[in-house]
Amino acid sequence: MARRKSPMGRRQEELVEEDWIVTYADAITLLMAFFVMLVSFSKVEIPLFEKVQSGIAEQIGKREIVRPTQVLETDLKDVVFNTSMDSAVNVSTDDEGILMELGGGAFFHPGSANLTQDAVLFLKDVGDLLKEPRYLGFQVEVTGHTDDSPINTPRFPSNWELAAGRSIAVVRFLTAVGVDPESDRMRAISYGDTKPKLPNRGDDGNPIEENREANRRIEIRIFPKYSRVF
Repeated sequence: MARRKSPMGRRQEELVEEDWIVTYADAITLLMAFFVMLVSFSKVEIPLFEKVQSGIAEQIGKREIVRPTQVLETDLKDVVFNTSMDSAVNVSTDDEGILMELGGGAFFHPGSANLTQDAVLFLKDVGDLLKEPRYLGFQVEVTGHTDDSPINTPRFPSNWELAAGRSIAVVRFLTAVGVDPESDRMRAISYGDTKPKLPNRGDDGNPIEENREANRRIEIRIFPKYSRVF
C-alpha cells in the first residue's frame, strides 16, 4: 500500500529545495555592491577590473572569460619579439591599460622626427593589430618625451616641438596604415623634457648620458574606451 506524505512533509521538502535562492541572492547582492563601488571610483583600473570579472565568471558562472587587454598585450609582445625590437621596446600594463615605451634612439634619428626603417616595420605590425575588429574598442594615445638637451632648429625651435613632431609622426604613420583616427580614437601629446623617467643630471649638475637616452622616448598608451568614462 502506497504511503502518502503529510502536508508538513511536503512543506519541509519545498523549503529544502529553495535553499539555493538564498545563496543566489547573496551572490547577486555582492555583485551589485561591487559594481556600485566600482562606478563610484574616479578611474577604473582596467587590468584589475578584467581579472575580477574573469574570477566572478569562473567561480559563479563556471565559465572562462577572455580578457581583451591581456590578449592584446600578448599580441604586442609577439610583435616586439618578431621584429627583434626587444632592446628598444617595453610592453607593460598599468592601471589604465597597456603601455609601450619606445626608445627614441631606435625610432628617430637625432634631432629629427623622421621614423627609422626599424620603426616603420614595427609600427606597421602594431597598426595591423589595432585594425583587427576585436581591438577596435581600444584608443591610442601617443606621447613624445625628450631629455633636457636644448634644441633650436628651423623645424624644432624647442624640445616641445621636437617631442610633438615625434608623437605626431607616430599617429600619422598609424593612420596611413589604416588605423582609423575618427571618434577620438588616436591623439598625439607632447611633454618635451618635463616628465623624465630618470634625472637628466647628477647632483653635481653634470649630465648623465645614459639617463638622457632613457628619457628620449615615445610612449604609446592603448586602453579600452570605457576606462576613462568616469
